[in-house]
Amino acid sequence: MLMTKWGEALDRERPLQEYPRPQLKRDSYLNLNGVWSYAITTVNAEPEDYDGEIVVPFAPESELSGVGRVLQPGEYLWYRREFELPEGFNVGRVLLHFGAADQVARVWVNGQDACVHTGGYLPFAADITDLLCEGENCLVVRVTDETDRGYHTRGKQKLKPGGIWYSPVSGIWQTVWCESVPDNYIDSLFITPHLEDGAVEISCGGEGIVHAVIDGDTYDFEAGTPALLKLREVKPWTPEKPYLYNIELSLGDDRVESYFALRSVSVGEDRNGIKRLMLNGKPYFQNGVLDQGWWPDGLYTAPSDEALAFDIVAAKAMGFNMLRKHVKVEPARWYYHCDRLGMLVWQDMPNGGGKYSATVVSAPLLTGANSADNKYAKFARREEAGREEFREELLDMVSHLYNSPSVVAWVIFNEGWGQFDSDRCAEAVLDIDSTRIIDRTSGWHDQGSGELRSLHVYFDEYKYKPDKHGRCVVLSEFGGYALPIEGHTADVKPFGYKKFTSQDKYRRALTLLYDGQIRPGCMQGLAAAVYTQLTDVEGELNGLITYDRRVIKLAPGDVKKIIAMPAVK
Repeated sequence: MLMTKWGEALDRERPLQEYPRPQLKRDSYLNLNGVWSYAITTVNAEPEDYDGEIVVPFAPESELSGVGRVLQPGEYLWYRREFELPEGFNVGRVLLHFGAADQVARVWVNGQDACVHTGGYLPFAADITDLLCEGENCLVVRVTDETDRGYHTRGKQKLKPGGIWYSPVSGIWQTVWCESVPDNYIDSLFITPHLEDGAVEISCGGEGIVHAVIDGDTYDFEAGTPALLKLREVKPWTPEKPYLYNIELSLGDDRVESYFALRSVSVGEDRNGIKRLMLNGKPYFQNGVLDQGWWPDGLYTAPSDEALAFDIVAAKAMGFNMLRKHVKVEPARWYYHCDRLGMLVWQDMPNGGGKYSATVVSAPLLTGANSADNKYAKFARREEAGREEFREELLDMVSHLYNSPSVVAWVIFNEGWGQFDSDRCAEAVLDIDSTRIIDRTSGWHDQGSGELRSLHVYFDEYKYKPDKHGRCVVLSEFGGYALPIEGHTADVKPFGYKKFTSQDKYRRALTLLYDGQIRPGCMQGLAAAVYTQLTDVEGELNGLITYDRRVIKLAPGDVKKIIAMPAVK
């Protein structure tokens, strides 16, 4: 079993203690991570006796959970723990938060219903004030997970993993915590930068006057109404200079800390009239790497906050300025690290739907033909409820990550996996966020619409061609070169698009790839490129870093030289 150094040092009683929501931070904080009781049953009734202990927030399938068992469709995963609120903790209302639980979670406090949530990637919360008692309280959570046997979003999880598909992840996999708020509090916060005006638009939920302090300057505005605040100093955010403005917000007795950045992203023309991705009004080549966010010991859950930041720091040291977060939504702290370190993010929506037909989703690779995505049966999207659930989760994801300046693009569908009505989905996203780029169909089954032509090229030589619809051209996946490192590979069948046996051959191949295909493409009009991938994942060995994060396969300085791009103007 591969382990990271952070997993080996894990404190089972107090894992992942950092405040989980940096953009809406309060002093009130009770972390509930640690050792809970768990049971897996085949009947829908809480067991009298639990099976043993589980370390929350690690999925039972993971090594760090202490369980090591796959939750099957039709089974019920039960969690139980007791907790007491510290003296003076409750100042009005007590909120119970879950960072994420996969897939369907029901929560009870002291035997009373608290909430039900469907969807494995987004946070949810319940006001449990009226369910609490003096002294010790009992928290019970029940989770069911169909993994790939239903239409719920699942990313790259599979009950029978292999190749590009990975192990199942079930149950609680992000931090569980409580906070207390007054009756009237800031219950939502949306921050929109207006770089061209040197201003920021703030919208706070609640009632009354909000008092804001931004880098020492004070402002007052009405809660519930967007307020455009002129800034004294304009400091644009870029990966090279990721300046963050600090903001403190007060509403009555409620006080929160947050941050924001000034930056703009768009599609525009360079001086030669070629469509480019623009950052702060100027052409900016987005030199990216695919990042799947899997861990050998924690699966979906990084073993520590330091580990969570490690991948971003390593990618930046290699010269990448963008990460494509692939069909997974990370904890809020991951985006905070991207914001503060200076790393652009393309955020994928996790895919769902029924059982995919390899012939259908891969047809464009062989024929070049893209199917209309209103053919629901063809794309394993027969269930109207599943399509509606996906749309709701998509919009919830956009709202959840709206304030993060590092997120510059939404990727709705990848390679036809569960694809449907991509244009309608994009329009729904635009209704709530018109400040970012949208990649409607990454890879294939392109509908000829939107601002981007998004290509995946693995088996052929890439040669830049202008898009026939006049769109900006991006290479959103390529490469996939595999180099196994002895002693640092998972004990499963290895996979890679192109395999190498020595570091020298691997280095030469990467150099030829960028010299012969990517740099020429950039000079001709290619606007972004996403190399596959940052780390190995299970049997997939095409990472620049091993799965256990102990070996970086090429020196970061060497990678930086290999991937360096000419300036675009």
